[in-house]
Amino acid sequence: MKTVKHDLVILGGGPAGYVAAIRAAQLGIDVACIDENDRFGGTCLRVGCIPSKALLESSHLYHEAKHKLADHGVQIDNVDFDLDKMMARKTKIVDALTGGIDMLFKKRGVTPYRGRGKFRDVESIEVEGKDKVLIQAKRILVCSGSRPAALSFIEEDGERIGNSTMALSLSEVPKRLVVIGGGYIGLEMGSVWNRLGSEVIVLEAMDRIMPGIDGEIAQMAHRTFKRQGLDIRTSTFVDSATSDGDKCIVKIKDGESIECDRVLLATGRTPATDNLGLETIGLETDKRGFLTVNSEYETSVEGVYAIGDCIGGAMLAHKAMEEAIVCVERLAGMKSHMNYEVIPAVVYTHPEIGMVGKTEEELNEQGVKFNKGICPFGANGRARTLNDIEGRVKILADATTDRVLGVHIIGNRAGDLIAEAASAMEFGASSEDIARTCHAHPTLAEAVHEAALAVGGRAIHTA
Repeated sequence: MKTVKHDLVILGGGPAGYVAAIRAAQLGIDVACIDENDRFGGTCLRVGCIPSKALLESSHLYHEAKHKLADHGVQIDNVDFDLDKMMARKTKIVDALTGGIDMLFKKRGVTPYRGRGKFRDVESIEVEGKDKVLIQAKRILVCSGSRPAALSFIEEDGERIGNSTMALSLSEVPKRLVVIGGGYIGLEMGSVWNRLGSEVIVLEAMDRIMPGIDGEIAQMAHRTFKRQGLDIRTSTFVDSATSDGDKCIVKIKDGESIECDRVLLATGRTPATDNLGLETIGLETDKRGFLTVNSEYETSVEGVYAIGDCIGGAMLAHKAMEEAIVCVERLAGMKSHMNYEVIPAVVYTHPEIGMVGKTEEELNEQGVKFNKGICPFGANGRARTLNDIEGRVKILADATTDRVLGVHIIGNRAGDLIAEAASAMEFGASSEDIARTCHAHPTLAEAVHEAALAVGGRAIHTA
C-alpha cells in the first residue's frame, strides 16, 4: 500500500465533503477527498435530493396533463406515462451532476480517492477499495453524512420493504404502498407514487404530519394531501411489517393489519459514523451516533474536524454546504460565520412548503410577542393565471422591533420564494423593509410583499 501526503484530507464526498474540497482548493490548500462510492455527491446527488426531485417533477407534469391542462383549454386524450423513461431521465440528471463534481475536482486540483476510508491514527486515513492507499495529513475533516434510519422491529429486504433508495427505483407502480413516517421524505415519495396511480397509505405515530414545521402550515398541507388522495393516518403505531412473496403485511397496534405491495420506511435519518475507525483515535460519538464539535468544527481530537449530517442539527444538504465553506475558510485563517437561525427548508410536494426561522409554536413557547401577516395565494394575480391558488404566505415579526422572526409558505414555488425571506432575515430585515421593497408585477413574490404589508395592518389586496 503506497503512502501519500496532503495538507487536508476530507472523509466523505457528499455535499459537505465535495464543497469543502473545492473551497479548500480555491484557497490553495493541497486537499484530497475520499468516498467509497464510484461517484461523488453523497446521498443527496446519487439517491436522495436530486433523483427524488426528478421523479416529483415528472409525476407532477403527468398529473397536470391528466387533470389540470383542460382548465387552460388544452385538450389531451389518452394521457399516459412511461415509467422506464422517467427513471432514465432521473438517472441522466444524476449522472450529469455527479460527473460535474469530477470535472470540478480536476479543474480545481482536488485529488479524489475512491474507497472506504478509515482512521489508522490521528494523521492517517487508510483507503480500501478501488484505490488502496494510506493518506497522511495534519488535518482531517469528517463528512460521513447520514443514512436512512432503520426500525429494529422491521426487517428490510430492499425489494418489498425498504427505504427511500428503494422507492426511487421501483420498476413498476405499486397497487398499494404503505409509507411509515409522515415527514417530508415519506410525503414526497408518497406523492410521486400517488400521482402515478398507487393507493398510498401514510402512517404517522405522532398526532400530526411533518413535526417541526409551523402547525398551521402542516394542517393546511394535511388537508391538501388528503384531497389529492393520500390516506394519512396519524397517531398510528406500527408493530411490524413483513413480506411474503409479492405481498406485505403491516401490523398496526390496536388496529387492523394492512396488506400492500410495498412498504416504505421514512422515519428519519441517522449519522453514518460507524466503521470509520474512530475508536483508533479515541474519538467518541454521543448516544445517537453524532460527533460533537466546537465553534471551529474541531472534535475532541486535535486536528480532526467534522461537519454536515454527522454532527447533527438540521440534516439538510445546504446546511452541510455552508458548514463546509465556513469550516475550510476558518482553517485558512478567515473569520467566516454560520448563522444557524436562518437555514431555510423546503418540502417538494405540491403545493411546496418553504420555511425559515421560528414557527408560531416556538415563539409562543419562548414568550416572544409577535405580529402576523398572511397573504393567500388566491389574492395573487400570477397564481390566478397559473391556475394554482392553493396556499398562503405567513410572516411572523417581533411585536416591538418588527424584525422578521419566521416566514412560512405553502404554495406553488414556495421553495424559490423562501429565498427572499432568508436573505431578508440574514440582513436583519423588518417586515416593513420587505413591504417597502418594490416587487415585480405580476409575480408570485408579490404574495411575500402582501404578507409583509399585512403584518402592519396595511394589506392592499387582501381584506
